[in-house]
Amino acid sequence: MANHLDLEEQEQLDQLKHFWNTWGTLISSVLILVAGSLVAWNGYQYWQNRQAGQAAALYDAVEVAARAGDQNRMVQAFADLKAKYAGTTQASQAGLALAKTMVDTGNADGAKEALGWVATQSGDDGLKALAKLRLASVLMDQKSYDEALKQLSGSAPLEFDAVFADRRGDIYLLQEKRAEAIAEYAKAYKSLEDSVEYRRLVEVKLGALGVSPQGVAMAAAGSIDGVK
Repeated sequence: MANHLDLEEQEQLDQLKHFWNTWGTLISSVLILVAGSLVAWNGYQYWQNRQAGQAAALYDAVEVAARAGDQNRMVQAFADLKAKYAGTTQASQAGLALAKTMVDTGNADGAKEALGWVATQSGDDGLKALAKLRLASVLMDQKSYDEALKQLSGSAPLEFDAVFADRRGDIYLLQEKRAEAIAEYAKAYKSLEDSVEYRRLVEVKLGALGVSPQGVAMAAAGSIDGVK
């Protein structure tokens, strides 16, 4: 019996050796690859968390400086964010905060620079669109109407369609282009839900131009029925 068990064990051992000789290298490679991927993922997560923490600290510095009215400190903190953590949400938010402070203090050119960076470099489409909208407002105040319109052209998140159209209407109105202004206000009006308070403002603008908002709504409903 003992010899029989020894032979069985030897056969199993031989089979295991054969299996390992055939597949051992592949198994080891897969295990190394998996282990390496786990290490890389954990390292990436640590790096991301560290980046986010340091970016948040710099953004806090921007907020503290804003409350203190220290524009120079805000500029420095924003510069650090752009240099080290440009891809973070905090960098874009800092740019928007700095631009607001600059507008409030009459530094329109500084505001344009900060907003221009967010509008082109932000990784967040919503913040990018918001920066374009605010930049268009600054350019409007400077009577740079064509530049303002450029900021509001191209694609943007769907939720910005109405407000972009409304702002384009404002610009056209300032350029005394009544027909274009009405067309943009009509787009804005049709894009907004009836329950949205902002729609009342667009309604007033259309009324001031002699256009019935109800007529705009009926025209929109008619076009939808026509498509159906």
